[in-house]
Amino acid sequence: MKFTDGYWLKRQGMTVLHPAQLRDTSADEKTLTAYATTKPVRSRSDTLDTPLVTIKVEAPMPDVIKVTLGHFLGGAPTGPNFAITSEEHDVRVGDTELTSGRLTARFRTGEKWALDFEAEGKRLTGSGWRGMGIVDTADGEHFVHEQLDLGVGEAVYGLGERFGPLVKNGQSVDIWNEDGGTSSELAYKNVPFYLTNRGYGVLVDHPGKVSFEVASEMVSRTQFSVAGQTLSYFIVYGPTPADVLRKYTALTGRPALPPAWSFGLWLTTSFTTPYDEETVTSFVDGMAERDLPLSVFHFDTFWMREFHWCDFEWDPAIFPDPPGMLKRLHDRGLRTCLWINPYIAQRSAMFAEGLAQGYLVKKANGDVWQWDKWQAGMALVDFTNPQARSWYAAKLAGLVEMGVDAFKSDFGERVPTDVVWHDGSDPERMHNYYTQLYNQVVFDVLKEARGEGEAVLFARSATVGGQQFPVHWGGDNSATYESMAESLRGGLSLMSSGFGFWSHDIGGFEGRPDPAVFKRWIAFGLLSSHSRLHGNHSYRVPWLFDDESVEVLRSFTHLKYSLMPYLFEAARQAHEQGLPVMRPMILGFPDDPAVTHLDRQYLLGGDLLVAPVFSEGGEVSYYVPAGQWTRFANGEVVEGPGWRHETHGFDSVPLLVRPGAVLPIGNRTDRPDYEFADGVTLRLFSPAEGTTTVRVGESVFTVTRDGTAIRVDRDGPDLPWRVEIAGGASADLAAGDASWVAG
Repeated sequence: MKFTDGYWLKRQGMTVLHPAQLRDTSADEKTLTAYATTKPVRSRSDTLDTPLVTIKVEAPMPDVIKVTLGHFLGGAPTGPNFAITSEEHDVRVGDTELTSGRLTARFRTGEKWALDFEAEGKRLTGSGWRGMGIVDTADGEHFVHEQLDLGVGEAVYGLGERFGPLVKNGQSVDIWNEDGGTSSELAYKNVPFYLTNRGYGVLVDHPGKVSFEVASEMVSRTQFSVAGQTLSYFIVYGPTPADVLRKYTALTGRPALPPAWSFGLWLTTSFTTPYDEETVTSFVDGMAERDLPLSVFHFDTFWMREFHWCDFEWDPAIFPDPPGMLKRLHDRGLRTCLWINPYIAQRSAMFAEGLAQGYLVKKANGDVWQWDKWQAGMALVDFTNPQARSWYAAKLAGLVEMGVDAFKSDFGERVPTDVVWHDGSDPERMHNYYTQLYNQVVFDVLKEARGEGEAVLFARSATVGGQQFPVHWGGDNSATYESMAESLRGGLSLMSSGFGFWSHDIGGFEGRPDPAVFKRWIAFGLLSSHSRLHGNHSYRVPWLFDDESVEVLRSFTHLKYSLMPYLFEAARQAHEQGLPVMRPMILGFPDDPAVTHLDRQYLLGGDLLVAPVFSEGGEVSYYVPAGQWTRFANGEVVEGPGWRHETHGFDSVPLLVRPGAVLPIGNRTDRPDYEFADGVTLRLFSPAEGTTTVRVGESVFTVTRDGTAIRVDRDGPDLPWRVEIAGGASADLAAGDASWVAG
């Protein structure tokens, strides 16, 4: 939201109070509170009719500082609120500054008002002249804004899943979950958190609508604003972007570790296509006959009866024996997933149950909120009601008991604000937060039934904390190269916002991709953390496109399964450290200015560079950072830094290995879940001087280089293994061999 008319004036009808002078502070062991007048006080008479802005500074954990600013502080507390973790640590509080770890918030004294954030002897950012603002409009609305300085060359990333340019500078962004596809400024996953290439991140602690003006209204500042009389935000110090994500996810929650089987190939019935068990079986048979190893089969919407979504009952005309069918699929080594959403159609029996028990969201007059969009007369489950959560969870638990392994928790964005919630939550704050309650209910059902490490979703909507319930996919894209690229931008933006795992509809959701688009998308999809073939009006089995599509899908599926020892360790990093599996280049190379705006390539884990091909003819341009990189496919050395311009066939994509990497390669290509250390190959690429440690399943391998001598030691179960130096020596080792030396 914009408040100014150019640099000097306010917009018509707006009155804005700005802190002008620090008058007083108060402190205790953990908190510093500042009181700023909105005009300079030069005499006692200036204290009359002069508002105060109150700024409270505190620290929930090291290198993190929370700021709360406000005008009138007598408002009743409202929910919901983000779940924020805090930990005991030393906080140093002075008269005008508070320090947490290496991060300091310091108020300036004297005539020039400012709140500066400093770390390790340098200023990161701050709120200066007219940065903080308390806004009253002619219509009686109230807003609070903050503006934090941006330095020359400073780039902003994050704010959830956004399909425009990866760097947010120059953009206006409203944090408001919408079902808007992938081709507009709207987004399914809105996160009021950003990080910059200057060593810090910012989380606005407001679950409702937050408006960002990123180097737009004020081109040297990032502005954020909320409705009301107070605003809170956190400053998170890195110093690197990766460090910022580690600390941000410690603050808001780390992703659960998805099961290994979920990293395999998912195939769905597609959305509106007709299907029954015979159709499903024909797809599964067709994949097996063509050596296309499938991991998960997903049943989309019409597993339930039309106009009954969601009552969680199989359509008996199409699936007369669901338990038997699920068992038959399990007997073939497949997991199964069902589409669900939180909306209850009036035609379904669940609507009557929810109405009778008071489990559906109501309007102020006591009527259930309903409309006809999506499903006739649909209502919304009130997840703020503990009994409604239990009711909904029990329906899902019955399906899990039947044999279902995962749920695609679709929707969660179409949440009204003209309603009354069971727990009294503010409807504006609940709009975005609803998805957190929804996905947590679904995830907890799976975790309770399947156990820790076996729960996995395929979720569309999210907000702060949603990263705890993986996996998320990119929503309704289109069958074009442009949509393929916008999907990648959305994913990288989400990965910059604390999310560890991400997927997208291979081939595009809307429309039928031509074979070239489909084949190019396969490579991108199988080199993502999770991989799903899905569409709207047409099936996505590859033989319906051409024979080469089958070959391409087989090749890249086998490649991904062989990379599972490496990918699963990248997944552990997401779970334990908050680093995403798919990483914007800025996370891996924060000191290389050439990577600042790169949004058509990424790091898969820490050591693989992927540059998807977005053209039928195979032309692709990508940037290689400094060092001797190696093509994974053929061992060719590619010298960086510099740009590469290449042409690739459908069976190829730029996939480079970072210098110094130790890449564990599995010995299976038929499934993603196997004993990763059994027969693993450790492939060494220009081993770095010193020691590198790599975890593979329950084994830990230590690679030590001292000059020309290289030693590899294994600690773990007695399993056979292999060592290869790219372009050099190799050896097969028996189960009892615990070390290998070359040089």
